Amino acid sequence: MKLKPCLTALALACAAGASFQAANAQEMKAEVIHWWTSGGESAAVKVFAEQFAKAGGTWVDTAIAGGVNARTAAINRVVGGTPPTAMQFNTGKQFDELVENDLLRDVDQIATEQKWKSFMPQAIIDATSRNGKMYAVPVNIHGQNWLWLSKAALEKAGASEPANWDEALVALEKLKAAGLIPLAFSGQKVWERGLFNAVLVGKGGTALWASIHGKRDPAAARSPEFRAVAETYGKLRGYIDPGAPGRNWNDATNLVIQGKAGMQIMGDWAKGEFAAAGQTAGKEFGCAILSNEGGYVMGGDVFAFPKLKDPAQQKAQLVLAKVMLEPETQIRFAQKKGSIPVRLDLDVSSLDACAQKAVKLLADKKHQVAAQEMLSPPALTGAMEDVISQYWNTPAMTADAFMAKVADVLKQPF
Repeated sequence: MKLKPCLTALALACAAGASFQAANAQEMKAEVIHWWTSGGESAAVKVFAEQFAKAGGTWVDTAIAGGVNARTAAINRVVGGTPPTAMQFNTGKQFDELVENDLLRDVDQIATEQKWKSFMPQAIIDATSRNGKMYAVPVNIHGQNWLWLSKAALEKAGASEPANWDEALVALEKLKAAGLIPLAFSGQKVWERGLFNAVLVGKGGTALWASIHGKRDPAAARSPEFRAVAETYGKLRGYIDPGAPGRNWNDATNLVIQGKAGMQIMGDWAKGEFAAAGQTAGKEFGCAILSNEGGYVMGGDVFAFPKLKDPAQQKAQLVLAKVMLEPETQIRFAQKKGSIPVRLDLDVSSLDACAQKAVKLLADKKHQVAAQEMLSPPALTGAMEDVISQYWNTPAMTADAFMAKVADVLKQPF
């Protein structure tokens, strides 16, 4: 006689369980804004989505082409009161104003629990910390000053793989003589600055890098060492093709993949494009850091979490943070993205030859060079970018005039 009430109780329990499962699925739903839209990048972000799904979550992908566009859209959403669960920034100062206005959630508790600071480079920790607390999850380390080269193109030109900028100029001249595009280039301001920075750290050295981007010393911009950087950078104009202005970076990479161009200076995210094309480091393409000192410019990507009132969304943020730094996720992501893990405590033997070079370099702290974005506020980075772009696109501008403009920028308060 008591069977019916038992069945009723069981039904209620099942309904409650179903409601709990539905709520749990809902609370693990995470909208993520990012700018990873190229072939290699899309394959990489899929790793995060898959690993989050394994943890019981649903990744809602909001991909917006272009870093500036994606960041602007994300910030507007936060300020407008409709924030995403997570949003991408470059490792550095891009999210400072969100922290200052108390719009970001700190991740210090999970960072402490998971002992993040025990396996990340100090420069990365510093770049994501404000007032002693971490406010973003670093997910990788990108080397910004890599040289990528087509082995077939260099062989056709009779050129050797360069180890420094002096040797690179010799190889570029041979590629030009062979009728190939010597330097595949994306003629956009951000990549004009990227090329300049590669020359700055490689030709000028790590001390000059620190003086310009770290100490912001105007005298350094008037030094003989900086003059050599400016002159070398100016020479590179003669090795690009007419199609460079406005070209996307991955289209420039594709010229190297196809053997139409000999070299490209680009961060190691370009390696993901080679992988997506089925090419192997050391076989079809090569890689090098053009530097006598081995200065490796460390950039990268982070995810920040807006302050949200919904406990379900807060939980999703913590799960995302944990999943992104799990060893398996880190290795799989690096294999697709071209970066190396932000965790320096992992077995990276499964990564490619270029990644192995990067890990070996970063094992020595003197090779760890903080990226410009980590050292300079966005306004200063933008001002430097404007001056660099003006010099690059004005062949008649002298090195002296450029040096004076850089010195003037460094004098300004930012």
